[in-house]
Amino acid sequence: MARFRAHSLKVGNRVTDAAQLTLRETLFPLFLVTILYFLWGFAYGLLDTLNKHFQNTLGITRTRSSGLQAAYFGAYPLASLGYANWVLRHFGYRATFILGLTLYGIGAFMMWPAALKQSFGGFCGATFIIGSGLGSLETAANPYMAVTGPPKYSELRINIAQAIQAIGTVVGPVLGSYVFFDETGDSVNALKTVQWVYLAIGCFVFCLAVVFFFSVIPEVTDADMSQQADLTHGTKGDDEKPFWKQYRLFHAAWAQFAYTGSQVAIAGYFINYVTEIRPNTSSALGAKFLAIAQGCFAAGRFSGSGIMKFIRPRWVFLCYLSCVIIFCAASITQRGNTGLALLTMTLFFESVCFPTIVALGIRGLGRHTKRGSGVIVGGVVGGACIPPILASVADRRNSTAFAMIVPVMFFISAETYAFAVNFVPSYRDRADKIGEGAVFKSDIEKGGDVSEEGSVDDKAVVYEQENA
Repeated sequence: MARFRAHSLKVGNRVTDAAQLTLRETLFPLFLVTILYFLWGFAYGLLDTLNKHFQNTLGITRTRSSGLQAAYFGAYPLASLGYANWVLRHFGYRATFILGLTLYGIGAFMMWPAALKQSFGGFCGATFIIGSGLGSLETAANPYMAVTGPPKYSELRINIAQAIQAIGTVVGPVLGSYVFFDETGDSVNALKTVQWVYLAIGCFVFCLAVVFFFSVIPEVTDADMSQQADLTHGTKGDDEKPFWKQYRLFHAAWAQFAYTGSQVAIAGYFINYVTEIRPNTSSALGAKFLAIAQGCFAAGRFSGSGIMKFIRPRWVFLCYLSCVIIFCAASITQRGNTGLALLTMTLFFESVCFPTIVALGIRGLGRHTKRGSGVIVGGVVGGACIPPILASVADRRNSTAFAMIVPVMFFISAETYAFAVNFVPSYRDRADKIGEGAVFKSDIEKGGDVSEEGSVDDKAVVYEQENA
Protein backbone atom coordinates (compact mmCIF):
# COMPACT_ATOMS: atom_id res chain seq x y z
CA MET A 1 0.00 0.00 0.00
CA ALA A 2 1.32 3.47 -0.94
CA ARG A 3 2.23 5.67 2.02
CA PHE A 4 1.57 8.96 0.23
CA ARG A 5 -0.90 9.93 -2.48
CA ALA A 6 -3.59 12.55 -3.09
CA HIS A 7 -6.99 11.35 -1.84
CA SER A 8 -10.24 12.72 -0.44
CA LEU A 9 -10.47 14.03 3.11
CA LYS A 10 -14.06 12.89 3.60
CA VAL A 11 -14.57 9.34 4.85
CA GLY A 12 -18.23 9.02 5.84
CA ASN A 13 -19.73 6.63 8.38
CA ARG A 14 -18.76 3.24 7.05
CA VAL A 15 -16.48 0.37 7.98
CA THR A 16 -13.14 1.41 6.52
CA ASP A 17 -9.91 -0.21 5.47
CA ALA A 18 -8.62 0.38 8.99
CA ALA A 19 -10.27 -2.91 9.80
CA GLN A 20 -7.87 -4.67 7.42
CA LEU A 21 -4.68 -3.63 9.22
CA THR A 22 -2.52 -5.82 11.43
CA LEU A 23 -0.65 -4.37 14.39
CA ARG A 24 2.50 -4.07 12.28
CA GLU A 25 0.65 -2.08 9.64
CA THR A 26 -0.46 0.51 12.19
CA LEU A 27 3.12 1.50 13.06
CA PHE A 28 3.47 4.14 10.33
CA PRO A 29 0.22 6.07 11.07
CA LEU A 30 0.80 5.88 14.82
CA PHE A 31 4.37 7.16 14.36
CA LEU A 32 3.08 10.06 12.28
CA VAL A 33 0.47 10.97 14.89
CA THR A 34 3.03 10.68 17.69
CA ILE A 35 4.91 13.63 16.14
CA LEU A 36 1.86 15.74 16.99
CA TYR A 37 2.22 14.81 20.66
CA PHE A 38 5.74 16.21 20.69
CA LEU A 39 4.52 19.43 19.08
CA TRP A 40 1.93 20.27 21.70
CA GLY A 41 4.26 19.13 24.49
CA PHE A 42 6.86 21.57 23.22
CA ALA A 43 4.32 24.40 22.98
CA TYR A 44 3.06 23.70 26.51
CA GLY A 45 6.58 23.53 28.01
CA LEU A 46 7.54 26.76 26.27
CA LEU A 47 4.40 28.43 27.64
CA ASP A 48 5.35 27.61 31.24
CA THR A 49 8.76 29.24 30.77
CA LEU A 50 7.40 32.35 29.05
CA ASN A 51 4.88 32.84 31.86
CA LYS A 52 7.46 33.82 34.48
CA HIS A 53 9.70 35.76 32.12
CA PHE A 54 6.81 37.84 30.79
CA GLN A 55 6.12 38.91 34.37
CA ASN A 56 9.61 40.42 34.51
CA THR A 57 10.09 41.52 30.88
CA LEU A 58 6.66 43.11 30.42
CA GLY A 59 6.14 44.15 34.05
CA ILE A 60 2.89 42.26 34.73
CA THR A 61 1.52 40.55 37.84
CA ARG A 62 1.19 36.80 38.41
CA THR A 63 -2.57 37.08 37.99
CA ARG A 64 -2.31 38.87 34.65
CA SER A 65 0.36 36.48 33.36
CA SER A 66 -2.13 33.65 33.86
CA GLY A 67 -3.82 35.12 30.78
CA LEU A 68 -1.40 33.02 28.72
CA GLN A 69 -2.78 29.80 30.23
CA ALA A 70 -6.33 31.14 29.99
CA ALA A 71 -5.86 31.88 26.27
CA TYR A 72 -4.12 28.59 25.53
CA PHE A 73 -6.49 26.26 27.37
CA GLY A 74 -9.58 28.41 26.92
CA ALA A 75 -9.40 27.61 23.22
CA TYR A 76 -9.54 23.85 23.86
CA PRO A 77 -13.31 23.46 24.49
CA LEU A 78 -14.10 25.63 21.46
CA ALA A 79 -12.14 23.15 19.39
CA SER A 80 -12.96 19.85 21.09
CA LEU A 81 -16.68 20.56 21.51
CA GLY A 82 -17.08 22.80 18.45
CA TYR A 83 -15.41 23.03 15.08
CA ALA A 84 -12.74 20.34 15.53
CA ASN A 85 -15.29 17.82 16.78
CA TRP A 86 -17.59 18.66 13.87
CA VAL A 87 -14.76 18.13 11.37
CA LEU A 88 -13.79 14.89 13.13
CA ARG A 89 -17.31 13.45 12.94
CA HIS A 90 -18.06 14.61 9.38
CA PHE A 91 -14.68 14.25 7.67
CA GLY A 92 -12.42 12.12 9.86
CA TYR A 93 -9.11 12.14 11.70
CA ARG A 94 -6.82 13.23 8.87
CA ALA A 95 -8.88 16.35 8.12
CA THR A 96 -8.86 17.26 11.81
CA PHE A 97 -5.08 16.83 12.00
CA ILE A 98 -4.65 19.17 9.03
CA LEU A 99 -7.03 21.74 10.57
CA GLY A 100 -5.11 21.68 13.85
CA LEU A 101 -1.73 22.05 12.20
CA THR A 102 -2.96 24.95 10.07
CA LEU A 103 -4.28 26.84 13.11
CA TYR A 104 -1.07 26.09 15.03
CA GLY A 105 1.00 27.52 12.18
CA ILE A 106 -1.11 30.69 11.94
CA GLY A 107 -0.79 31.29 15.69
CA ALA A 108 2.97 30.71 15.58
CA PHE A 109 3.36 33.29 12.80
CA MET A 110 1.30 35.80 14.82
CA MET A 111 3.91 35.64 17.60
CA TRP A 112 6.16 37.74 15.34
CA PRO A 113 4.13 40.98 15.40
CA ALA A 114 3.28 40.42 19.08
CA ALA A 115 6.98 40.36 19.94
CA LEU A 116 7.69 43.39 17.73
CA LYS A 117 5.04 45.42 19.58
CA GLN A 118 5.97 43.93 22.99
CA SER A 119 2.25 43.37 23.43
CA PHE A 120 1.10 40.92 26.09
CA GLY A 121 -2.39 41.06 24.59
CA GLY A 122 -0.89 40.13 21.24
CA PHE A 123 0.91 37.19 22.80
CA CYS A 124 -2.36 36.05 24.38
CA GLY A 125 -4.18 36.34 21.04
CA ALA A 126 -1.52 34.32 19.23
CA THR A 127 -1.50 31.79 22.06
CA PHE A 128 -5.30 31.44 21.75
CA ILE A 129 -4.96 30.51 18.06
CA ILE A 130 -2.14 28.09 18.89
CA GLY A 131 -4.37 26.58 21.59
CA SER A 132 -7.17 26.24 19.04
CA GLY A 133 -4.85 24.29 16.77
CA LEU A 134 -3.50 22.09 19.52
CA GLY A 135 -7.01 21.52 20.89
CA SER A 136 -8.01 20.30 17.43
CA LEU A 137 -5.01 17.98 17.27
CA GLU A 138 -5.68 16.58 20.72
CA THR A 139 -9.37 16.07 19.98
CA ALA A 140 -8.38 13.66 17.22
CA ALA A 141 -5.01 12.29 18.34
CA ASN A 142 -6.03 10.91 21.75
CA PRO A 143 -8.96 8.79 20.53
CA TYR A 144 -6.96 7.80 17.45
CA MET A 145 -4.22 6.38 19.65
CA ALA A 146 -6.75 4.70 21.92
CA VAL A 147 -8.81 2.98 19.20
CA THR A 148 -6.25 2.18 16.48
CA GLY A 149 -5.21 -1.26 17.61
CA PRO A 150 -6.18 -3.87 20.21
CA PRO A 151 -8.36 -2.42 23.01
CA LYS A 152 -6.32 -4.13 25.72
CA TYR A 153 -3.31 -2.00 24.73
CA SER A 154 -5.16 1.32 24.43
CA GLU A 155 -3.84 2.79 27.70
CA LEU A 156 -0.34 1.59 26.86
CA ARG A 157 -0.40 3.16 23.38
CA ILE A 158 -1.71 6.49 24.57
CA ASN A 159 0.70 6.63 27.53
CA ILE A 160 3.68 5.97 25.27
CA ALA A 161 2.52 8.70 22.89
CA GLN A 162 1.99 11.05 25.82
CA ALA A 163 5.51 10.19 27.01
CA ILE A 164 6.78 11.62 23.72
CA GLN A 165 4.64 14.68 24.47
CA ALA A 166 6.37 14.90 27.85
CA ILE A 167 9.75 15.01 26.11
CA GLY A 168 8.46 18.09 24.31
CA THR A 169 7.62 19.70 27.65
CA VAL A 170 11.27 19.18 28.66
CA VAL A 171 12.63 20.74 25.47
CA GLY A 172 10.45 23.84 25.93
CA PRO A 173 11.90 24.97 29.29
CA VAL A 174 15.42 24.05 28.19
CA LEU A 175 15.06 26.22 25.11
CA GLY A 176 13.62 29.02 27.24
CA SER A 177 16.39 28.95 29.82
CA TYR A 178 19.38 28.42 27.51
CA VAL A 179 18.29 30.29 24.39
CA PHE A 180 15.70 32.93 25.30
CA PHE A 181 16.85 34.20 28.66
CA ASP A 182 20.34 32.90 29.42
CA GLU A 183 22.51 35.58 27.83
CA THR A 184 19.86 38.23 27.29
CA GLY A 185 18.18 37.75 30.68
CA ASP A 186 14.67 39.08 31.27
CA SER A 187 15.05 41.73 28.56
CA VAL A 188 13.23 42.87 25.48
CA ASN A 189 16.07 41.40 23.38
CA ALA A 190 14.93 37.95 24.52
CA LEU A 191 11.62 38.52 22.75
CA LYS A 192 13.47 38.76 19.43
CA THR A 193 14.62 35.18 19.88
CA VAL A 194 11.03 34.20 20.63
CA GLN A 195 10.07 35.58 17.21
CA TRP A 196 12.52 33.39 15.32
CA VAL A 197 11.66 30.24 17.25
CA TYR A 198 7.95 30.60 16.54
CA LEU A 199 8.66 31.42 12.90
CA ALA A 200 10.54 28.12 12.61
CA ILE A 201 7.68 26.31 14.39
CA GLY A 202 5.15 27.80 11.99
CA CYS A 203 7.12 26.70 8.92
CA PHE A 204 7.53 23.18 10.31
CA VAL A 205 3.87 22.61 11.17
CA PHE A 206 2.71 23.86 7.76
CA CYS A 207 5.08 21.38 6.12
CA LEU A 208 3.71 18.66 8.41
CA ALA A 209 0.16 19.59 7.37
CA VAL A 210 1.16 18.94 3.75
CA VAL A 211 2.58 15.55 4.79
CA PHE A 212 -0.73 14.63 6.44
CA PHE A 213 -2.67 15.76 3.37
CA PHE A 214 -0.89 13.22 1.18
CA SER A 215 -0.46 10.49 3.83
CA VAL A 216 -2.52 7.33 3.60
CA ILE A 217 -3.50 6.62 7.21
CA PRO A 218 -6.36 4.43 8.44
CA GLU A 219 -9.59 6.16 9.38
CA VAL A 220 -11.69 4.79 12.24
CA THR A 221 -15.35 5.72 11.80
CA ASP A 222 -18.33 5.57 14.15
CA ALA A 223 -19.33 2.34 12.40
CA ASP A 224 -15.92 0.85 13.22
CA MET A 225 -16.20 1.91 16.84
CA SER A 226 -19.73 0.58 17.18
CA GLN A 227 -18.48 -2.75 15.89
CA GLN A 228 -15.54 -2.70 18.29
CA ALA A 229 -17.81 -1.91 21.25
CA ASP A 230 -20.01 -4.87 20.33
CA LEU A 231 -16.97 -7.14 20.38
CA THR A 232 -15.65 -5.96 23.72
CA HIS A 233 -18.78 -4.94 25.66
CA GLY A 234 -21.58 -6.90 23.99
CA THR A 235 -24.46 -5.68 21.87
CA LYS A 236 -26.34 -4.24 24.85
CA GLY A 237 -23.59 -1.98 26.20
CA ASP A 238 -23.28 1.77 26.68
CA ASP A 239 -23.07 2.14 22.91
CA GLU A 240 -26.86 1.75 22.76
CA LYS A 241 -27.60 4.45 25.36
CA PRO A 242 -28.15 8.12 24.40
CA PHE A 243 -25.07 10.29 24.65
CA TRP A 244 -26.45 12.40 27.51
CA LYS A 245 -26.83 9.25 29.65
CA GLN A 246 -23.11 8.44 29.55
CA TYR A 247 -22.61 9.61 33.13
CA ARG A 248 -19.26 7.84 33.54
CA LEU A 249 -17.98 9.86 30.60
CA PHE A 250 -19.00 13.14 32.23
CA HIS A 251 -17.37 12.07 35.50
CA ALA A 252 -14.16 11.42 33.54
CA ALA A 253 -14.50 14.86 31.92
CA TRP A 254 -14.73 16.49 35.37
CA ALA A 255 -11.68 14.56 36.52
CA GLN A 256 -9.85 15.79 33.43
CA PHE A 257 -10.93 19.38 34.16
CA ALA A 258 -9.73 19.23 37.77
CA TYR A 259 -6.53 17.32 37.02
CA THR A 260 -5.43 19.29 33.95
CA GLY A 261 -6.17 22.64 35.55
CA SER A 262 -4.09 21.69 38.58
CA GLN A 263 -1.23 20.34 36.48
CA VAL A 264 -1.12 23.50 34.38
CA ALA A 265 -1.28 25.72 37.48
CA ILE A 266 1.66 23.93 39.09
CA ALA A 267 3.81 23.95 35.93
CA GLY A 268 2.90 27.55 35.11
CA TYR A 269 3.97 28.82 38.52
CA PHE A 270 6.74 26.31 39.20
CA ILE A 271 9.42 28.95 38.53
CA ASN A 272 7.65 31.42 40.83
CA TYR A 273 7.52 28.75 43.54
CA VAL A 274 11.21 27.87 43.23
CA THR A 275 12.48 31.46 43.16
CA GLU A 276 10.45 32.24 46.29
CA ILE A 277 11.24 29.20 48.46
CA ARG A 278 14.85 28.62 47.40
CA PRO A 279 17.39 31.39 48.16
CA ASN A 280 19.52 32.85 45.36
CA THR A 281 17.47 31.24 42.59
CA SER A 282 17.05 33.32 39.42
CA SER A 283 14.34 32.89 36.83
CA ALA A 284 16.82 31.29 34.42
CA LEU A 285 17.88 28.78 37.09
CA GLY A 286 14.23 28.21 37.93
CA ALA A 287 13.59 27.37 34.27
CA LYS A 288 16.37 24.78 34.45
CA PHE A 289 14.75 23.25 37.53
CA LEU A 290 11.45 23.21 35.62
CA ALA A 291 13.16 21.35 32.77
CA ILE A 292 14.42 18.77 35.29
CA ALA A 293 10.92 18.43 36.74
CA GLN A 294 9.45 18.00 33.27
CA GLY A 295 12.13 15.38 32.65
CA CYS A 296 10.82 13.53 35.70
CA PHE A 297 7.32 13.95 34.25
CA ALA A 298 8.50 12.27 31.03
CA ALA A 299 10.23 9.51 33.00
CA GLY A 300 7.00 8.93 34.89
CA ARG A 301 5.14 8.50 31.60
CA PHE A 302 7.59 5.85 30.38
CA SER A 303 7.76 4.03 33.72
CA GLY A 304 3.99 4.16 34.10
CA SER A 305 3.55 2.72 30.61
CA GLY A 306 5.89 -0.14 31.52
CA ILE A 307 4.04 -0.86 34.75
CA MET A 308 0.75 -1.00 32.86
CA LYS A 309 1.97 -4.09 31.03
CA PHE A 310 1.79 -5.97 34.33
CA ILE A 311 -0.78 -4.07 36.44
CA ARG A 312 -4.21 -2.84 35.38
CA PRO A 313 -4.02 0.82 34.27
CA ARG A 314 -6.83 1.82 36.64
CA TRP A 315 -4.72 0.73 39.64
CA VAL A 316 -1.67 2.59 38.35
CA PHE A 317 -3.85 5.67 37.87
CA LEU A 318 -5.17 5.51 41.44
CA CYS A 319 -1.71 5.03 42.92
CA TYR A 320 -0.08 7.82 40.92
CA LEU A 321 -2.84 10.36 41.56
CA SER A 322 -2.78 9.58 45.29
CA CYS A 323 0.96 10.26 45.33
CA VAL A 324 0.35 13.55 43.48
CA ILE A 325 -1.94 14.71 46.28
CA ILE A 326 0.52 13.66 49.00
CA PHE A 327 3.59 15.35 47.49
CA CYS A 328 1.80 18.51 46.37
CA ALA A 329 0.23 18.98 49.80
CA ALA A 330 3.62 18.52 51.47
CA SER A 331 5.21 21.15 49.21
CA ILE A 332 2.97 23.87 50.69
CA THR A 333 4.88 24.08 53.97
CA GLN A 334 8.38 23.06 52.91
CA ARG A 335 11.16 25.38 51.78
CA GLY A 336 14.54 25.16 50.05
CA ASN A 337 15.60 22.01 48.26
CA THR A 338 13.02 19.97 50.16
CA GLY A 339 10.14 21.95 48.70
CA LEU A 340 11.72 21.79 45.24
CA ALA A 341 12.10 18.00 45.49
CA LEU A 342 8.49 17.56 46.65
CA LEU A 343 7.07 19.59 43.76
CA THR A 344 9.35 17.76 41.32
CA MET A 345 7.98 14.43 42.60
CA THR A 346 4.49 15.84 42.11
CA LEU A 347 5.23 16.23 38.40
CA PHE A 348 6.64 12.70 38.24
CA PHE A 349 3.41 11.19 39.54
CA GLU A 350 1.20 13.47 37.43
CA SER A 351 2.57 11.72 34.38
CA VAL A 352 0.07 8.94 33.63
CA CYS A 353 -3.09 10.68 34.81
CA PHE A 354 -4.16 12.61 31.72
CA PRO A 355 -3.83 9.85 29.10
CA THR A 356 -5.30 7.21 31.39
CA ILE A 357 -8.38 9.34 32.06
CA VAL A 358 -8.85 9.68 28.28
CA ALA A 359 -8.44 5.95 27.62
CA LEU A 360 -10.69 4.85 30.49
CA GLY A 361 -13.25 7.58 29.81
CA ILE A 362 -13.91 6.59 26.19
CA ARG A 363 -13.76 2.84 26.81
CA GLY A 364 -16.85 1.12 25.41
CA LEU A 365 -18.50 4.28 24.03
CA GLY A 366 -18.68 2.79 20.54
CA ARG A 367 -20.43 5.18 18.16
CA HIS A 368 -20.18 7.93 20.80
CA THR A 369 -16.36 7.69 20.93
CA LYS A 370 -15.55 10.78 18.85
CA ARG A 371 -18.06 12.98 20.63
CA GLY A 372 -17.05 11.57 24.01
CA SER A 373 -13.40 12.26 23.29
CA GLY A 374 -14.34 15.87 22.54
CA VAL A 375 -16.02 16.17 25.93
CA ILE A 376 -13.02 14.76 27.79
CA VAL A 377 -10.54 16.90 25.86
CA GLY A 378 -12.85 19.85 26.52
CA GLY A 379 -12.11 19.24 30.20
CA VAL A 380 -8.68 20.66 29.44
CA VAL A 381 -10.36 24.07 29.83
CA GLY A 382 -9.48 23.57 33.49
CA GLY A 383 -6.07 24.86 32.41
CA ALA A 384 -7.73 28.21 31.75
CA CYS A 385 -9.75 28.28 34.98
CA ILE A 386 -7.55 26.96 37.80
CA PRO A 387 -4.23 28.82 37.18
CA PRO A 388 -5.89 32.25 37.64
CA ILE A 389 -7.29 31.04 40.97
CA LEU A 390 -3.83 29.93 42.10
CA ALA A 391 -2.31 33.21 40.86
CA SER A 392 -4.92 35.28 42.67
CA VAL A 393 -4.29 33.44 45.94
CA ALA A 394 -0.53 33.82 45.45
CA ASP A 395 -0.88 37.58 44.87
CA ARG A 396 -3.16 38.04 47.88
CA ARG A 397 -0.95 36.05 50.23
CA ASN A 398 2.30 36.97 48.42
CA SER A 399 3.17 33.27 48.51
CA THR A 400 3.09 30.82 45.62
CA ALA A 401 3.79 28.01 48.07
CA PHE A 402 0.61 28.70 50.04
CA ALA A 403 -1.36 28.90 46.78
CA MET A 404 -0.48 25.25 46.05
CA ILE A 405 -3.46 24.43 48.25
CA VAL A 406 -5.63 25.25 45.21
CA PRO A 407 -4.39 22.38 43.00
CA VAL A 408 -4.44 20.02 45.98
CA MET A 409 -8.18 20.61 46.40
CA PHE A 410 -8.86 19.99 42.71
CA PHE A 411 -6.66 16.89 42.67
CA ILE A 412 -8.79 15.48 45.49
CA SER A 413 -11.94 16.02 43.42
CA ALA A 414 -10.29 14.22 40.47
CA GLU A 415 -9.47 11.35 42.83
CA THR A 416 -13.19 10.56 43.02
CA TYR A 417 -13.01 9.22 39.46
CA ALA A 418 -9.92 7.15 40.26
CA PHE A 419 -11.76 5.57 43.21
CA ALA A 420 -14.92 5.02 41.15
CA VAL A 421 -13.13 3.28 38.28
CA ASN A 422 -11.49 0.91 40.77
CA PHE A 423 -14.23 0.27 43.32
CA VAL A 424 -17.63 1.03 41.71
CA PRO A 425 -18.70 -2.07 39.72
CA SER A 426 -20.38 -0.19 36.85
CA TYR A 427 -17.19 1.83 36.29
CA ARG A 428 -14.78 -1.03 36.91
CA ASP A 429 -16.54 -3.56 34.68
CA ARG A 430 -16.58 -1.23 31.69
CA ALA A 431 -12.89 -0.42 32.18
CA ASP A 432 -11.96 -4.11 32.32
CA LYS A 433 -13.91 -5.25 29.25
CA ILE A 434 -11.24 -5.11 26.58
CA GLY A 435 -11.72 -8.34 24.67
CA GLU A 436 -9.10 -11.02 24.29
CA GLY A 437 -8.06 -10.62 20.69
CA ALA A 438 -9.74 -9.19 17.64
CA VAL A 439 -10.51 -5.53 17.37
CA PHE A 440 -12.39 -5.42 14.10
CA LYS A 441 -14.22 -8.11 12.19
CA SER A 442 -11.50 -8.50 9.58
CA ASP A 443 -8.91 -8.98 12.32
CA ILE A 444 -10.80 -12.20 12.99
CA GLU A 445 -10.07 -13.29 9.45
CA LYS A 446 -6.39 -12.58 10.02
CA GLY A 447 -6.41 -14.57 13.23
CA GLY A 448 -5.95 -12.05 16.04
CA ASP A 449 -4.65 -8.67 17.04
CA VAL A 450 -0.87 -9.14 16.95
CA SER A 451 -0.03 -11.09 13.83
CA GLU A 452 -1.62 -13.11 11.12
CA GLU A 453 -1.57 -16.16 13.33
CA GLY A 454 -3.06 -16.76 16.76
CA SER A 455 -6.21 -17.26 18.77
CA VAL A 456 -9.57 -15.63 18.14
CA ASP A 457 -11.90 -14.20 20.77
CA ASP A 458 -15.11 -16.18 21.13
CA LYS A 459 -17.22 -13.02 21.18
CA ALA A 460 -15.69 -11.99 17.88
CA VAL A 461 -16.70 -15.31 16.35
CA VAL A 462 -20.24 -14.88 17.66
CA TYR A 463 -20.31 -11.35 16.26
CA GLU A 464 -19.25 -12.52 12.81
CA GLN A 465 -21.78 -15.34 12.82
CA GLU A 466 -24.57 -12.96 13.82
CA ASN A 467 -23.60 -10.46 11.13
CA ALA A 468 -22.80 -12.92 8.33
